[in-house]
Amino acid sequence: MLKEQVINQVIAREKGYVNDPADLGGETNWGITVSVARAYGYTGPMRDLPRQVAENVYADLYWNVLRLDAVAAISPEIAAEVADTAVNMGVGIAGKFLQRALNAFNDSGRLWPDMEVDGLVGPRTIGALHAYATHRSGQGRPLMLAVMLAALNAQQGSRYIDLSEARDANERFTFGWFAHRVVPPALA
Repeated sequence: MLKEQVINQVIAREKGYVNDPADLGGETNWGITVSVARAYGYTGPMRDLPRQVAENVYADLYWNVLRLDAVAAISPEIAAEVADTAVNMGVGIAGKFLQRALNAFNDSGRLWPDMEVDGLVGPRTIGALHAYATHRSGQGRPLMLAVMLAALNAQQGSRYIDLSEARDANERFTFGWFAHRVVPPALA
């Protein structure tokens, strides 16, 4: 199933325990921050966070909240990208990136209505994504996917630059953020 594949890829990329003093997220394990782990109910040491807890957190707080099963029914590739962005930047940011791209691609509302960019992936966002895939697949599914993935990654890259400009310590992470999150896997 796609959800498990994406979660396994995220965990492989995030690796295990990290406690980098330059990272504002604090302690992490499997990519789960201490604040997310505590909010989920995990009370043990972050170094000992079980992988299964991390998998459950990713499924419950990221995949399910963003309704990525519905997104995956339209495009597994877009669902995987939105999930990865959510893990690295937050669910609301990932949802907003998708909504902004869909609004930008709707030909001033002629192809599907604009939606509020609130980060909540609900029926309007899913409907707009379905309309996007249906309309833009006429130009070829590979192009439709490439354009949406480029739009999502362009927003993500821009946010990384903003974060680095806002806090010098973030520059330590910028190259890695781009290498692992923005550059297409075939090029990395």
